[in-house]
Amino acid sequence: MTVHNIETVSQFKETIAKNKVVLLDAFAVWCGPCKAIAPQIAKWSESEEFKDKIYFAKFDVDHLPDLAQDLGVRAMPTFFVFKDGDKVDDFLGANPPALLNLLKKNTPAEATIENTSQATDDSHPTATLPRTDESTKE
Repeated sequence: MTVHNIETVSQFKETIAKNKVVLLDAFAVWCGPCKAIAPQIAKWSESEEFKDKIYFAKFDVDHLPDLAQDLGVRAMPTFFVFKDGDKVDDFLGANPPALLNLLKKNTPAEATIENTSQATDDSHPTATLPRTDESTKE
Protein backbone atom coordinates (compact mmCIF):
# COMPACT_ATOMS: atom_id res chain seq x y z
CA MET A 1 0.00 0.00 0.00
CA THR A 2 1.00 3.57 -0.21
CA VAL A 3 -0.37 6.98 0.67
CA HIS A 4 -2.71 8.00 -2.16
CA ASN A 5 -2.97 11.64 -3.19
CA ILE A 6 -6.52 13.00 -3.45
CA GLU A 7 -6.73 15.57 -6.26
CA THR A 8 -10.48 16.31 -6.45
CA VAL A 9 -13.54 16.34 -4.22
CA SER A 10 -15.11 13.60 -6.35
CA GLN A 11 -12.00 11.45 -5.87
CA PHE A 12 -12.31 12.01 -2.10
CA LYS A 13 -15.97 10.94 -2.15
CA GLU A 14 -15.13 7.86 -4.22
CA THR A 15 -12.26 6.96 -1.88
CA ILE A 16 -14.35 7.02 1.29
CA ALA A 17 -17.22 5.20 -0.45
CA LYS A 18 -15.10 2.34 -1.82
CA ASN A 19 -12.85 1.68 1.17
CA LYS A 20 -14.02 0.29 4.51
CA VAL A 21 -11.53 2.34 6.57
CA VAL A 22 -9.68 5.44 5.33
CA LEU A 23 -7.07 7.56 7.09
CA LEU A 24 -7.13 10.98 5.42
CA ASP A 25 -4.25 13.40 6.00
CA ALA A 26 -5.08 17.08 5.43
CA PHE A 27 -1.70 18.70 4.81
CA ALA A 28 -0.01 21.70 3.19
CA VAL A 29 3.30 21.64 1.30
CA TRP A 30 4.60 24.57 3.37
CA CYS A 31 3.72 22.89 6.70
CA GLY A 32 6.82 21.77 8.63
CA PRO A 33 5.03 19.30 10.93
CA CYS A 34 3.28 17.80 7.87
CA LYS A 35 6.66 17.16 6.24
CA ALA A 36 8.02 15.72 9.49
CA ILE A 37 5.28 13.11 9.94
CA ALA A 38 4.84 12.15 6.26
CA PRO A 39 7.60 9.47 6.27
CA GLN A 40 6.03 7.80 9.33
CA ILE A 41 2.61 7.71 7.68
CA ALA A 42 4.16 6.19 4.55
CA LYS A 43 5.88 3.57 6.72
CA TRP A 44 2.61 2.66 8.45
CA SER A 45 0.84 2.40 5.08
CA GLU A 46 3.35 -0.33 4.14
CA SER A 47 3.32 -2.12 7.51
CA GLU A 48 1.78 -5.57 7.94
CA GLU A 49 -0.38 -4.17 10.74
CA PHE A 50 -2.24 -1.68 8.53
CA LYS A 51 -1.52 -2.17 4.81
CA ASP A 52 -4.50 -4.40 3.99
CA LYS A 53 -6.84 -2.88 6.55
CA ILE A 54 -6.62 0.90 6.20
CA TYR A 55 -6.55 2.93 2.99
CA PHE A 56 -4.11 5.82 3.47
CA ALA A 57 -4.89 9.04 1.59
CA LYS A 58 -3.90 12.69 1.75
CA PHE A 59 -4.93 16.00 0.23
CA ASP A 60 -3.33 19.43 0.02
CA VAL A 61 -5.59 21.95 1.75
CA ASP A 62 -4.36 24.71 -0.57
CA HIS A 63 -5.43 22.72 -3.65
CA LEU A 64 -8.79 21.64 -2.21
CA PRO A 65 -9.86 24.50 0.08
CA ASP A 66 -13.56 23.62 -0.20
CA LEU A 67 -12.89 20.08 1.06
CA ALA A 68 -10.74 21.45 3.88
CA GLN A 69 -13.57 23.79 4.88
CA ASP A 70 -16.22 21.06 4.64
CA LEU A 71 -14.14 18.82 6.91
CA GLY A 72 -13.46 21.63 9.36
CA VAL A 73 -9.68 21.74 8.95
CA ARG A 74 -8.31 24.57 11.10
CA ALA A 75 -4.63 23.60 11.26
CA MET A 76 -2.29 21.11 9.65
CA PRO A 77 -1.77 18.30 9.78
CA THR A 78 -5.28 17.13 10.59
CA PHE A 79 -6.10 13.44 10.24
CA PHE A 80 -9.56 11.99 9.70
CA VAL A 81 -10.74 8.40 9.95
CA PHE A 82 -13.67 7.35 7.77
CA LYS A 83 -15.46 4.02 8.19
CA ASP A 84 -17.99 2.93 5.60
CA GLY A 85 -18.01 6.48 4.23
CA ASP A 86 -18.68 8.19 7.57
CA LYS A 87 -16.23 10.36 9.50
CA VAL A 88 -15.74 8.61 12.85
CA ASP A 89 -12.59 10.15 14.27
CA ASP A 90 -10.10 12.96 13.80
CA PHE A 91 -6.79 14.08 15.21
CA LEU A 92 -4.90 17.36 15.00
CA GLY A 93 -1.11 17.52 15.02
CA ALA A 94 2.04 15.62 14.12
CA ASN A 95 2.22 13.34 17.16
CA PRO A 96 3.30 9.85 16.00
CA PRO A 97 2.40 7.94 19.22
CA ALA A 98 -1.08 9.48 19.38
CA LEU A 99 -1.64 8.94 15.65
CA LEU A 100 -0.53 5.32 15.98
CA ASN A 101 -3.12 4.87 18.75
CA LEU A 102 -5.76 6.38 16.44
CA LEU A 103 -4.83 3.88 13.73
CA LYS A 104 -4.88 0.91 16.11
CA LYS A 105 -8.22 1.99 17.55
CA ASN A 106 -9.77 2.10 14.07
CA THR A 107 -8.10 -0.94 12.49
CA PRO A 108 -10.54 -3.70 11.53
CA ALA A 109 -9.74 -7.22 12.74
CA GLU A 110 -9.46 -8.57 9.21
CA ALA A 111 -8.18 -7.35 5.87
CA THR A 112 -10.55 -5.01 4.06
CA ILE A 113 -8.39 -3.93 1.12
CA GLU A 114 -7.62 -6.43 -1.62
CA ASN A 115 -6.10 -3.88 -3.98
CA THR A 116 -6.74 -0.28 -4.99
CA SER A 117 -9.29 -1.18 -7.67
CA GLN A 118 -11.30 -3.55 -5.47
CA ALA A 119 -11.13 -1.96 -2.05
CA THR A 120 -14.47 -3.13 -0.68
CA ASP A 121 -17.93 -3.88 -1.92
CA ASP A 122 -21.28 -2.65 -0.65
CA SER A 123 -22.20 -5.94 1.05
CA HIS A 124 -20.45 -5.13 4.33
CA PRO A 125 -22.83 -4.39 7.19
CA THR A 126 -22.46 -1.03 8.86
CA ALA A 127 -22.97 0.06 12.42
CA THR A 128 -23.84 3.44 13.84
CA LEU A 129 -21.79 4.76 16.72
CA PRO A 130 -23.83 5.73 19.78
CA ARG A 131 -24.44 9.46 20.02
CA THR A 132 -24.28 11.48 23.21
CA ASP A 133 -25.90 14.64 21.92
CA GLU A 134 -29.03 16.20 23.43
CA SER A 135 -31.42 14.38 21.07
CA THR A 136 -30.61 11.01 22.65
CA LYS A 137 -30.78 12.10 26.31
CA GLU A 138 -33.91 11.43 28.28
